[in-house]
Amino acid sequence: MKFVTFEYLGSRGFGQVREDMIQPIDAAADLRAYLPAVMKDETPTSDSRKPIPLSAVKLLPPITDPSKIFCVATNFHEPSRAGKPDPTFPLMFTRCADAQTGHDRPVIKPAHSEQYDFEGELAVIIGAPGHKIERAEAMRHVAGYSCFNDGSVRDWQKHSTQFTPGKNFYQSAGFGPWLVTTDEVPDPTALALETRVNGVVKQAIAMDQMIFDIPWLISYISTFAPLHVGDVIVTGTPSGFGSSRDPKEFLSDGDVIEVEISGLGTLRNVVRQDTDPRAPLFSQ
Repeated sequence: MKFVTFEYLGSRGFGQVREDMIQPIDAAADLRAYLPAVMKDETPTSDSRKPIPLSAVKLLPPITDPSKIFCVATNFHEPSRAGKPDPTFPLMFTRCADAQTGHDRPVIKPAHSEQYDFEGELAVIIGAPGHKIERAEAMRHVAGYSCFNDGSVRDWQKHSTQFTPGKNFYQSAGFGPWLVTTDEVPDPTALALETRVNGVVKQAIAMDQMIFDIPWLISYISTFAPLHVGDVIVTGTPSGFGSSRDPKEFLSDGDVIEVEISGLGTLRNVVRQDTDPRAPLFSQ
């Protein structure tokens, strides 16, 4: 099943995608609250509203307000790592909920940087809470998957050894277009990712090339942080993003980023330049 969160005629809702229509669901306040029912394989109960054309709504991130978004870096076996030992633990950082936006919505290139970059990734959405989850039990806590573009402001990311500033500019990341449940994706290692900028392939990787796989990440993260329903784990990007290229290829106003994952669909975002004239309250 596929579920979306959307805005339509000034109201927010969520529903099940059926071909090119959305059947709204009123069984819970939002998709995050409905995930326990998804985990039980309950048949969605349609409300009194008629189906809505998918083309008529504004899609929001599938989970608009996760309590935690954990992101992973340096997480693939690939030629660019040849000769380098695998890390013992993943490099990790967090994102804020308002640093993301939905499918077919603009991602915002900050006014105070010319180093806005793209990173196509697989997002894992937690459907059952847990703390100190055993690796063997980890996948029982997954509700589904989605595409993610971890838009990164590289100079701000490198202000220090901590990534927080460069990963949390307002609406700098794309998340969507929907949540695809685990019954449609029984084996996430069989998925493949491709990122395109203006139609040109920039990144491609198979998910079975992860260094730290999804069960390992869930077990590791839940050891230090209880995972709640709707929490998101973004599993890492392969090489090919703009700052890894020679010469570097950063994003400009009007660029189109597409993150396609087999079986999940394609997340599409257009870059829009932030033209806010206010100057930052600091000097570098």
